[in-house]
Parts: sequence; structure tokens; C-alpha cells
Amino acid sequence: MELGAVLEAVEGRGGGGPEAVERVLARYNEENRTVFRFDPADEDKRKKLCEGILNILEKDTKTSCQVACLEALRILSRDKKVLVPVTTKRNMQILMRLAKLDIVEDPLERVSEFPVIVEALKCLCNIIFNSAVAQKLSLELNLAAMLCNLLEKCKDQEFVDDIKCFDLRLLFLLSLLHTDIRSQLRQELQGVQVLTQALESSLSVRWTEEYRAAEDRDRPPLSLQETDCAIEALKALFNVTLDSWNVHSKNESHQFRYMAAILRHCLLTTAPTEDKTEELHSNAVNLLSNVPVSCLDVLISPSSQEETDIKYNGMNMGAIQILLDFMEKRIDKGSSYREGLTPVLSLLTECCRTHRNIRKFIKAQVLPPLRDVSNRPEVGTTVRNKLVRLMTHVDLGVKQIAAEFLFVLCKERVDSLLKYTGYGNAAGLLAARGLLAGGRGDHWYSDDEDTDTEEYKSAKPNINLITGHLEEPMPNPMDEMTEEQKEYEAMKLVNMFDKLSRDELIKPMGVRPDGTMAPLEEAVSQYHTNKQDSSDSD
Repeated sequence: MELGAVLEAVEGRGGGGPEAVERVLARYNEENRTVFRFDPADEDKRKKLCEGILNILEKDTKTSCQVACLEALRILSRDKKVLVPVTTKRNMQILMRLAKLDIVEDPLERVSEFPVIVEALKCLCNIIFNSAVAQKLSLELNLAAMLCNLLEKCKDQEFVDDIKCFDLRLLFLLSLLHTDIRSQLRQELQGVQVLTQALESSLSVRWTEEYRAAEDRDRPPLSLQETDCAIEALKALFNVTLDSWNVHSKNESHQFRYMAAILRHCLLTTAPTEDKTEELHSNAVNLLSNVPVSCLDVLISPSSQEETDIKYNGMNMGAIQILLDFMEKRIDKGSSYREGLTPVLSLLTECCRTHRNIRKFIKAQVLPPLRDVSNRPEVGTTVRNKLVRLMTHVDLGVKQIAAEFLFVLCKERVDSLLKYTGYGNAAGLLAARGLLAGGRGDHWYSDDEDTDTEEYKSAKPNINLITGHLEEPMPNPMDEMTEEQKEYEAMKLVNMFDKLSRDELIKPMGVRPDGTMAPLEEAVSQYHTNKQDSSDSD
């Protein structure tokens, strides 16, 4: 439909009243529902159309006309360039009034108004996402407090899932785009509590005891609306709980443990499709990364006799197994490791570092006792093989967290790590941690010993420590050389290294007594100094 004709109808130049405006806008909306790129030549007309629509919305018109106007404004607000006339205090207040974002405590009773509320919230989402001016106005108009108030109104109400979903999406955008609003949500508006309750409601959590939700194996998957509400709540909570590693009060600790228990239930819940389930679990993992690690013990719980779930040492490990399966699925995707894989790897690493039962269960899954060492550690299809391959990934962040995860599973003992990965794959981590000379990391772990299988013990003398796998003894090429030939080859090698070093193509390095790398001359000098100090003390 011609944009000029739409503008003419909206401005009242075509006659026909509100009914004509509604018909014209309904047709415009239908034709432009999937349009995201607009003709720059019509920019001024679109700006005038936005102003005209807001003038209509300021008046009392019937619901169907309001919906048509808001749908058109939502489509137009996809273009950042037309938002200048929209992002005024007056116009924001018009949309907030239509979205029931006010201090009035009237409950949401008139179901006929719900489509208007949803469309107004959608418009606000687009406008705030695309306009820095609107983001500043949101703080001035106290929009976050109004959204929290609307969430309260949605409690125990029917047919409000769409309202709740876009309310949560708007809170997510505000907390993402404006740091002051994020702080306001956390400190003044009890945003963590409000959003946690919204998440709990979306997942229909039923409690059997403190920090433990009922597990109904026959429960159907969440509906699409429930899933979308839960995902938006998780995203908003992630923003509000950033930098929450240090818990300073008993109340905060309770709040995070309560949240972790809901997230455990979330991990054990499925959505209507596999993709939606993965999205739900991905956002749950992201939020768990913000929960203080001391509160993550609620991810496991004592297992009752009748439960058939995965157990370890009498604890229900169902949620941990889902995290492991999620991690492996992300590895198998083979792309976007930094965004998709590192959060779950970081989460599992911290859980293993702090909680003994979780570490021992995961180690049994990822690093079971070695039996067949005929292949290199990075060759194969097991989770261990996949993680060892990541230790030499081109992305520094990915390879660091993969190596750290395996190191923690080995209780930060170098000899145990090398057994599972080989020295070549672990060299980067050991160099960064100053452990090239052996030893163990800084964290304390229980003293229970790993037991080697008989197969590993018999193969151990022939395992190549660099590659980490069994190699047949190779003939020594120097066995048939004379002493003069050996000396000649040795000097030849020295001269080659010397030339490469002088030309600065390589820099010979050595290991200091503390296990860190240093230029060879410096490392040798320190060894001599230490040896001399030791002999002097004798």
C-alpha cells in the first residue's frame, strides 16, 4: 500500500474516522509484517506517520484501533532513523499508559485489553533497543519499577503469559543497555527476588523441602509460552546478578541457593522442541555461572531409595549429568566455542574445584581409569579425547579453560594430568602455571589416591611421555655410530641451533627452578646460583 495514502488516513485528511484508519493500518501491517529494511526516500513520511499514530493513541479509541496503531508503530520502530519524534517524554508516557505501566494497583481484569498491553510492550522493546535517548528516558520515567509492578499484577492471572514475556524482555533490555537501571534493579527494586519468582512461576516449581523441588518424571514439556517466559527471566537475572561472586549476607546466600535450586529444576525440564530445550538450558548455565560457587551444592541432593536417577555416593547427580551432556553437545557442534562452550566448562570447573562429590562423579565420566593406551589422548570419540583436542585449540580462551577443567579433575597434580593428556598437549597450561618442572597447583584436594589398572601398569614403561600413548621401542640410530661420529653429529646440531639463535629465528628457553620458562642463559644461571647456595649452606 502507498505510504502517502496511509499517512493521509492517519492524519485525518481522507475522512472516514477511526474505522477507516484501522482498515488502512491493518492492510499496511499485513503487507509490511516481515519488513526490516526501509526505503530511505520515505524516511520523512515514516516520521510523520509515527507522530500521527501517537496522536491517535493519546486519545481514547476503541481497542481494535489501538492494536492496529501499535502494530504499525512496532513495524516502523524497527528503523532507528525514524525514532527521533517518537523518543520524547510525552510519547514514552503514552506507550507506558497503554502497557499498564503505572503506579495504579488495579488488577489486570479486562482480557480484551491484553492485546493492547502486549503490543505496547513490543513497541517499547523496539524503541528502547534502538534509541539511546529512550534508554535515558527510561531511567527518568522509572520504567524498571513500573515493569516490576506489572509483573506483580501478573501473579496468579490467566492469559497473561505474553504480557509477562514481553515485560521480562523489556527488563532484560534495560538491564543490558543501562548500567544505572541494572544497579537500581539489584539494589532498590529487589530485582533478583522479583525475577526469581517470575522464573519459578514460569517453570511451575513445586517444593518438597527447602532448596529441593519435586521431580515429576511424567510431567509434559513446558509450553512454548512458558519456555519463552523462563528464557527471558533467565536472561534478565543474568544481567542483574553480574559480579555476584562475593556473597556478604545470610539473606543473599539464601537467595542464591534458592535460585540455584530453581535452576536445577530448570535443567531437569524439557521444552516443546529440542532447540528450545537447548536454549533454555544454555541460559540456565549462563546464570549458574553468576551464582556464588559456595551455593552450588544444591545442584546435587541426597537420593532416596525409590529414585532411579543417576546416583553417586548416595547423591542424585541428574543435573550434573545434564550439564555434562550439554557440554559434549556443544563440543560436537564444532563452532562458536567461546560463546557456547566456555560458560559450561567454567561452571563445571568451579563446581569440581569446590565440591568433592561433583568432581569425583565427573572424573568417573570424563577420565575413567586408563586401559587402552595404544592411541594418542586426542584421538578418539570419548569426552576425554574431545577435551584433549581442545587443549591445542587456536582460541586461547577455549584451550585454557579446557586444560583447566582437566587439571582440576586431576586434583591439579601434574603427574596425573600428564597421564591422561601427554606432555605435549599439557605444555601450554603447565608453562602458564609455572609447573613445567612438575608439582601441583595451589588448591587443596582430598588425599584419596587414583588407582591404575593392570593394563596401564604393564604398558607404562613404554608410554611416550610427550604424546601420551604406547609406542613400540624404536631402534637407536646412534647404536651403530662410532664415538667420533656421535661427536660430529652433536656439534652439527649445536651449530645449527647457534645459527638459528643468532639470526633470532628461535630463542632457546629453559625451565627455572620454580618451573617457569626463561631464556636458556638465565635459567642455567639460576640453577648454578641455587646449587652454589645449597653447597654453601652445607
